[in-house]
Amino acid sequence: MSLSVGPACPVNAYRSAPAPDRLAYSLTLPAALTTPAIARAATRTFLCTHDLDGLLEPAQQAVSELVATACRFTDDADVYVSLRYRDDALRVTTYDHHVTHTHPRLLAACDSRRRAGLRLLACVARACGGDWGYGPSREPGGGTRMWVVLPRHGVHNYGR
Repeated sequence: MSLSVGPACPVNAYRSAPAPDRLAYSLTLPAALTTPAIARAATRTFLCTHDLDGLLEPAQQAVSELVATACRFTDDADVYVSLRYRDDALRVTTYDHHVTHTHPRLLAACDSRRRAGLRLLACVARACGGDWGYGPSREPGGGTRMWVVLPRHGVHNYGR
């Protein structure tokens, strides 16, 4: 009796150490006081694993500011964080569930509070030659999207 064997199981081609351009992580974290510390620790692990140690200090500061602000503004139990390395830059995005106000004075007050919460993030982005911002989420359910782009070549200016 002959046993018919189908095609071999696929083999994972990415068994070596992860390269920088393969950094792509997404986390859903609780909207709690300890969450910025968890996000910083995860960021350290991700960057060191992908040989992006040079981005560590500004990236941890940026992640901490984004996550703390997302936790402060969300009216839900969790926040979403995404870290991607593309085009020689680290891109960090957070989503919270705070919807954009329709009343002009509420909108202005909320924008003012969010900008104040992201003041240090703006300094980090500027020092690294990057960019940052926030606006309505394009995801279903609404909310707010905040982001920062930290170019790898600009991090040598961080802390000077």
